[in-house]
Amino acid sequence: MIDNKDHTPVMQQYLRFKAEHPGMLLFFRMGDFYELFYEDAERAAALLDITLTKRGASAGQPIPMAGVPYHAAEGYLAKLVRQGVSVAICEQIGDPSKTKGPVERRVMRIITPGTLTDDALLDEQRDNLLAAVAEGPDGYGLAALELASGRFSVLEVATREALASELARLRPAEVLVDEDSRLPEELGLGRGVTRRAAWHLDADSGERLLCGQFGTRDLTGFGCAALRLAVGAAGCLLQYVRDTQRAALPHLRGLTTEHRDDAVILDAATRRNLEITDSLSGRPEHTLAGVLDQTATTMGGRLLRRWLARPLRDQAPVRARHQALAALIDTATGGPLREVLTGIGDLERILARVALGTARPRDLAVLRDSCALCPDLGTLLASIDDPLLGDLHDRIGEHPDLVALLGRAILAQPPVLIRDGGVIAPGYDAELDQLRALSTNADQFLLDLESRERERTGITTLKVGYNRVHGYYIELGRARADQVPPDFVRRQTLKGAERYITPELKRFEDEVLSSRERALAREKALYESLIATLAESIGGLQISAAAIAELDVLVNLALRAQALNWSRPDFTPEPLIAIEDGRHPVVERVIDGPFVANGLRFDGRRRMLVITGPNMGGKSTYMRQCALIVLLAYAGSFVPARSATLGPVDRIFSRIGASDDLAGGRSTFMVEMEETANILHNATEQSLVLMDEVGRGTSTFDGLSLAWSCGVELATRIRAYTLFATHYFELTTLPDEYPGIANVHLDAVEHGASIIFLHALLEGPANQSYGLAVAALAGVPPEVIARARGRLRELEDAARRHAEQGAVQLSLFLPEPSRAVPPPSPPAEHPVCDALRGIDPNELSPRAALEALYRLKGLIE
Repeated sequence: MIDNKDHTPVMQQYLRFKAEHPGMLLFFRMGDFYELFYEDAERAAALLDITLTKRGASAGQPIPMAGVPYHAAEGYLAKLVRQGVSVAICEQIGDPSKTKGPVERRVMRIITPGTLTDDALLDEQRDNLLAAVAEGPDGYGLAALELASGRFSVLEVATREALASELARLRPAEVLVDEDSRLPEELGLGRGVTRRAAWHLDADSGERLLCGQFGTRDLTGFGCAALRLAVGAAGCLLQYVRDTQRAALPHLRGLTTEHRDDAVILDAATRRNLEITDSLSGRPEHTLAGVLDQTATTMGGRLLRRWLARPLRDQAPVRARHQALAALIDTATGGPLREVLTGIGDLERILARVALGTARPRDLAVLRDSCALCPDLGTLLASIDDPLLGDLHDRIGEHPDLVALLGRAILAQPPVLIRDGGVIAPGYDAELDQLRALSTNADQFLLDLESRERERTGITTLKVGYNRVHGYYIELGRARADQVPPDFVRRQTLKGAERYITPELKRFEDEVLSSRERALAREKALYESLIATLAESIGGLQISAAAIAELDVLVNLALRAQALNWSRPDFTPEPLIAIEDGRHPVVERVIDGPFVANGLRFDGRRRMLVITGPNMGGKSTYMRQCALIVLLAYAGSFVPARSATLGPVDRIFSRIGASDDLAGGRSTFMVEMEETANILHNATEQSLVLMDEVGRGTSTFDGLSLAWSCGVELATRIRAYTLFATHYFELTTLPDEYPGIANVHLDAVEHGASIIFLHALLEGPANQSYGLAVAALAGVPPEVIARARGRLRELEDAARRHAEQGAVQLSLFLPEPSRAVPPPSPPAEHPVCDALRGIDPNELSPRAALEALYRLKGLIE
């Protein structure tokens, strides 16, 4: 171990800051670069694909080193945070020209995946959330914050499965957990996990922090005083944000207490299968959000995704949304409102940067121009008679004082940064105008000076000029050196000329250069004062921004409903899901031909549909479209159907498809059974359940038995609304055995060797599976299909013989054709006895013997 005192002074400085920020990359400002050293350099070189070098030495060893230009740092930072890496930014705050030894530096900000506020680092269409989880004997407390907008929420859940479901909904970029927690491994959280000491999650200290932040005596007004785990998580989150931002957080003015039962709950598998915001193919346009989202503002786009991710269970606020959509359509005001909304920027994130003191000049220009459009929104909204839209009108308000202030203070088109000035508008500050005038009038003074000096010296070629290195000068050719007046002091010698300075020019130079520095300093001070003034109005502006985002979503949903021919759903307190001519909102948009619409009806007596039909026939599409119609209705949207009437729905479950979890050591069948177990444990009679091909991952009899038993459980004890797709034709007998179950099928017809999918849902079971036709359609070689057809005829013939002889089940493990067993004689006692009589052990190969054994076992079962 080499002691720090063995290092150079600069490396000592670097290592001190690095020790204060373990686990983070340290961007260490040196001139025009952010440099990284030692392990940080090696790690950054791999993550950013930049060059790793070794330069110089410290403590007798070469220094591994990598760096990025400071002016291009945002792109590299974005790449790092996308990989879950946190970065501490160490800036030079001292003046190198006035410092002996290392320049004074300080860590000015810490960038973590969950605390981003800069537009360059954020996805404008998605929330960037920081979450914290506190664990207790009776459940978990969960807090979530989007620092870039100030939205802060808490809730408590009782089980790990519920926590996983909420995290799947929120999709936080970073999660804070107890340093000893096993949750990251148990939930597969992966990167973006930050561990904190246990005392950071203490409820009492969390309550003190939150009350201090919000200026309240307690948390009763926020509805979370009794949620001690949630309060501990929220306190941990708040302290972490303070530590990383190193600034006041005036935009965090309160929090929202969520209750899980307020929403229609969707677990992670259901969100994935329904492709609400992310598609299994990775194409954003093939998602529900991709079809719906034509919002005019980015904050509206984010709110739309939150509505889709958390449909409301309470029918009253959802009805209010539907009524607002109808009012927008009936009054034809959606289009004009959208035109105004298009001119409004991302106010939520701009206000957060104002609160953090990081807002840039163009942020303020966008804030000014956006607020100037609020009266236009108000005029249009005032013409609509609707309670929700009227409330939005009041919340949006008008902001004439702010618009006037920013109109006077900021240029119409300011530069990106305040660093070089040119942001504050003329006339806003007299002192700044005066200082700028000195610089502005410099050109005229130099022309006048040049004219006077030519006349005084008689040298007509005399020139007055300026460069950034030597300042102002008077230039003469060397041939005129003998005519130089005594008050000319040589400043620079060139190849064919000499440059001089005079006392008058020196005084002017000092005054002008000083005025430029003072003007820039004055402009920066005015800008900081302006930011502080705006921060005082954050609360009202946040209310306005949230209302504008909500209006944008409603306008978007109204316009999309008109464009896509969607209808307004109805609600009833009775147990009912009745959909007439429903369509899949995504598939309808991407297929070339017309979409075949299908209906659905569940009520108090009809609880399960057993769906049969061919692969590729549309079973999965039909199931998903029914779930999406229910989700859309409870999110507040119109739906892709002729009509839809819905009773209460508490959860939507989906067990459609599965894949191996190799890293977790789980097979496809294990994943399938875990998802099935979750449904059976948590579904209720108000839940909508999609079950597709349960039991296909194991042996036929095991799988059939599981599928049968799961179907009976869902239809009888749980009584959930269940769409149960299967290729087990044995399950089509369920309606004969249990009430509340019905058979339906997706129709198809064979035409020669091909198959035509009709996609129409009909009552009753399918009469065949069309498996060989689908295999041929997929390109399986004809000789394989022909061989399979021959084997299928043999199996069907054997099935008929067994049926005639009273056999209860056809074995799938019949002897091969070359060793076919002669047809048995009519059974005397039991079919097994007849089968045994037909077996000659001396002629059986090991394989045929095993097949015969399975067949006998099947006959017994």
